[in-house]
Amino acid sequence: MPQSDLTLAELVDYRPSVEEPEDFDDFWRRSLADAHQISQQATYTSWDGPIREVLVEDMTFRGYAGDPVRAWVVRPRGAAVLPAVVEFVGYNGGRGLPEEHLRWAASGYVHVVMDTRGQGSGWGGGGATPDPHGTGPALDGVMTRGIESPTTYYYRRVFIDAARLIEAVRELPFVDAERVVASGTSQGGGIALAVAGMLGDRVAAVLPNVPFLCHFRRSVSLATSRPFSEVADYLAVHRSAVDSVFHTLSYFDGANFAARATAPALFSVGLMDEVVMPSSVFAAFNRYAAADREIAVYEFNGHEGGELQHWERQVAWLKQRL
Repeated sequence: MPQSDLTLAELVDYRPSVEEPEDFDDFWRRSLADAHQISQQATYTSWDGPIREVLVEDMTFRGYAGDPVRAWVVRPRGAAVLPAVVEFVGYNGGRGLPEEHLRWAASGYVHVVMDTRGQGSGWGGGGATPDPHGTGPALDGVMTRGIESPTTYYYRRVFIDAARLIEAVRELPFVDAERVVASGTSQGGGIALAVAGMLGDRVAAVLPNVPFLCHFRRSVSLATSRPFSEVADYLAVHRSAVDSVFHTLSYFDGANFAARATAPALFSVGLMDEVVMPSSVFAAFNRYAAADREIAVYEFNGHEGGELQHWERQVAWLKQRL
């Protein structure tokens, strides 16, 4: 498998022009303000499963429009107040089973894994959160749901869910509110960038691993596989919608959120990635506003990135900052 994009030397200096709407900040301020009109009222239920050496709780919190969204909370037994890693999952995955999420708790963190609304049937242990909001004509998958407008676009609901979860986790009695980390791989990395840009210093650090949802114009034009190709396939039918579709997507571009993020960040990228173009990752990384930012480059890896070796690097990196 050859390298899929620019050379590393070109990527290091890659700073493309990314469409940024004039009302980007106002759009997200209003979206969060609307969400805050609904009280949180998160609930937690003990999980009766085979895991005994860590505590597992089934969390339900109120996301976009007050919709119930599920999450797992996995944490060490007998601990008092700990830092938390909030994880957002990859495309078409769900929160899965608690047995899939033991590493962070075993390393001394509260680990919270958000179910992604309307997804969860493509891989892993499944999901449990529906998306009750209808949309106009769309391709199968979620990339084009509600794409006619930023207000109706699917990822507006997901990003507000994620921001509401970060806020709810900061209120947990066993979590240090000043040490809450946003993390995720692929789609989850894009969601982590979004909450970092929206919430500012309410996020202590960000771990975007091979992040998806960045530099939409280039990604849709060059990617040969889903999820980005869903948008290309949609535009092949809706030929007159090109400008309006990319205008909608500009409100959700990880590069625009990165330009507003202030928390330390550790990115990763695989130079043979054919799902997420390496240039799209560097477009976000090179716009990331915090001075404390690093990117781990896996020269001969694809969308799997650094896998467990990268997780070990994340643990060491967080230890230095939290």
